[in-house]
Order: sequence, then structure tokens, then C-alpha cells
Amino acid sequence: MLSSTKILVICFGLASLVMASRLSASEAPEADAQLARRIEWFRDRKFGFFMHWGAYSQLGCIESWPLVWADRKWSNPSLRTFDEMLAFRKKYWALNATFNPTKFDPQSWAKIAENAGMRYVMFTTKHHDGFCMYDTKQTDYKVTGSDCPWSKSPKADVARAVFDAFRQQGFGIGAYFSKADWHHPGYWDPQRPAIDRNPNYDTSKEPQRWEDFVKFTHAQIEELMSNYGRIDILWLDAGQVRPPKQDIRMDELAAMARQHQPHLIIVDRTAGTKHENYRTPEQEVPDRPLSYPWETCMTMGDQWSFKPNDNYKSTRRLVQLLVDIVAKGGNFLLNVGPQPDGDLPPEAVKRLQEIGKWMAVNGEAIYATRPIAPYKTGRVCFTSKGDTVYAIYLAEDSRNAPPASIALPRGAPRPKAGSEVHLLGFDGAMKWTEADGGVVIQLPEAAIKNPPCEHAWVVKITP
Repeated sequence: MLSSTKILVICFGLASLVMASRLSASEAPEADAQLARRIEWFRDRKFGFFMHWGAYSQLGCIESWPLVWADRKWSNPSLRTFDEMLAFRKKYWALNATFNPTKFDPQSWAKIAENAGMRYVMFTTKHHDGFCMYDTKQTDYKVTGSDCPWSKSPKADVARAVFDAFRQQGFGIGAYFSKADWHHPGYWDPQRPAIDRNPNYDTSKEPQRWEDFVKFTHAQIEELMSNYGRIDILWLDAGQVRPPKQDIRMDELAAMARQHQPHLIIVDRTAGTKHENYRTPEQEVPDRPLSYPWETCMTMGDQWSFKPNDNYKSTRRLVQLLVDIVAKGGNFLLNVGPQPDGDLPPEAVKRLQEIGKWMAVNGEAIYATRPIAPYKTGRVCFTSKGDTVYAIYLAEDSRNAPPASIALPRGAPRPKAGSEVHLLGFDGAMKWTEADGGVVIQLPEAAIKNPPCEHAWVVKITP
């Protein structure tokens, strides 16, 4: 008979498969089965690298959103009048003419991310501002456009260079693409005031203008799907672009994308449709496991794009966020905004290096694991891989060495007679005793004096 914890894990896995099937782009059983397999591939990866990068990095401002008058209180609070907004837009739209990231080295990015223990990448091919970081043929407002000084570089097609570099390191490849485009006249008509993030005209009364934008969007995505090698995830942002007023014909778009990339995972985020193959809580970690595939996307600093002297989360905080997310069945997509010169910010690189040291010791408790009840109790999180359970103790802020003992309460996964109990990164089995319906695991004094890592310690329980 299966234990209650094993039953919960199986139920969670079945729920994930059902969710993947329900959200698929096709009702065909073969397509649903393939998508379910791809979702499991995605869940095995666990830790991803997100990069918001575009011409906006030169201003050190929030990406795209300062262009929106209705959102100025949080994105561009210095603006007082709409005339000031128009002047800012003129300055912003001209950033392509000065974008010249001479230190751009995608191979170094990929190596840094690999050493951090990351397994997939998500790159902003086009944000809401419409500036394309790839060689689209649909607009001249792009990094390879003649107005952009970087267009003369052999690495001018930034998205291609990023995807190639990360693919060479075995990463899954994700293409972020905004369905909105505030630079395109079919979304924001330049002859009319644009007040909020939506089209500044009635799409039902001007269907041809909207149709022009839909065709433009499909053509841009087809370029990404057909000209940039294997793409594993198409991550669509701007959830307001959905029926009835902003219908971009997602069924047709998804079918076209999968003609070129049959294995593709599509994330039509926040749209709530069958094309939202997994969900993406933003800047937050759910309180409990979710019944569908998910990924927390979160900034290392305060904002998605580069910000001078940004306030980066501590390495301890980042490691413990990763553990908490994975214990609840999610993936962690961690964002860093590259500098305008193409380098990653040194402080962010330092954090990634420190995370990598922890992952080098404890990665087996993260990759390809699944959640197991009670997921988290006190300072201990749980993950599982087959019959093996990992109990991960999250260090208090003041603690630099593991505690003398770790208590697993009643109802938590626990060793049984014959089980082997080890601390990852430390040789030798550990003793444990029963107490109050649970168990107490004793850590060796040598491991306390010379800890195998910082921030969190992993006890591996093998039947």
C-alpha cells in the first residue's frame, strides 16, 4: 500500500499532466501527450535565467512602462503633464540610435548561468516598447536596424547570439515576446493620444488597422519560430492582448508556431486560455503547492531592467527562495538586467557565483524532484525523487553552520528501519531517533565545524 505522502505526490503529478493537457493548443491525444511530456521536461529544469535587455537599459529606467501615461505614478513619477510625457517618449523612442553594447559576450553570460546551476534561459526578444532584439524583417525599429550603431557588429542579432550561446551549454531556450507593441501604429496610432497600455482606438470600429497589427505580430513570431533554431518555450507577455477587443487569433498563432516547433511550450501568460501551458506568478511565491505547472518569475534586484546601484537580494535569500519554490512544485526564473554596455552587473554575477557553490553541493535535491507533503514545516522544506526524500533546512539569518540536530515532526517524510541518512556534501551516515511521533536527526560535529555549504543544508533519506 502507498503511503499518504506518496499518494499526494502521484496526485500532484497527475494534476499537472491533466492541466497540461487541458491547456494544450490541440485536442488531439498525441499532441496532448507530447505537451505533457514537455511540461515534465520543463519541471525537471527547475532553475532558469531571465534577462530583460533592450535600448531602455541606457536610461537605467523601468523597461517600457515609463511610456504609459496611466502608469506614470509607479513607472515615471517625475512626469507632471502630458506634454512632458510626449517629450519623454520622443527621447525614449530614439534610444535605438545610441544602443551600442560593445562588451556584449553571450558566451560569458551562458557560462555564468551554467555555473550558477541554471538549466534554461528566457530572453526578451521584444518588450512592449516594440524595439526588437532580433533581426525581424517586419520593422526597422530593431537592434539590426541601420539607425542602431550595434547593427555593424557581427553579434548584431542579439537574440540569435544569446540563443546560440546558451544552446551550446545545454540550456532550454525560451523566447519572451510582448504581444503588445506601443511603437506600432496598429497598436498605438501616432496621430492620437495614447493614455494607457491598450490600443488608442476602437479595434471593432477600425478592423483593418487591427488586422494589420495581428498580421505583423504573427509574422514576427513566425520569424522567431523558423529562423532561430530550436525554441523550447514561447513566453508571451501583455495579458491584456486577448479577446474580445484585442483578439490576435491565438489558436492560429499557436498552430503556426508548432508547425515550426512541434515540441513548443506556449505561455500565453495571464490570459487564462488553453495556450497558457504553465502559469507564471510574478514577484511572489505561492503559499502552498499549486495544482498546475508553474514558475515564479522574480527579479534579483528591484526592477526587471538594469538599474544603477540596484538593491539585490542576498544570496541566502535567493537560495532559500529557490528551495521554497521547488518544494512547492514550481520552477524559479530569476531575472538579471544586463548593463547598457553588455556586461552583467558585477554584484549580480557575484550572487550567481555564490548560488552556484550551493548548487554544486545540493543540486540533486533540486533538479528533477517533485513535491512531497507537507512540503514545508518550520524551517525544513521537502523534495523527493522516486523513493528518496530530501529534507532541506533553511538557515536563520545569523546561522553559518548547520544545527546539531534537525527535527522532522509527525506526518513529515522520515527514515525507517534500514534507511540511509546522509548530509549532502559530507561523507558518512547520520544517526536518528524517534521522538514525539517524528524523528530527530543528529548531525556530525565535523559537519558543524566544517559545513559543506552555506544558506541551507540538505539531509538525504534513502530507503
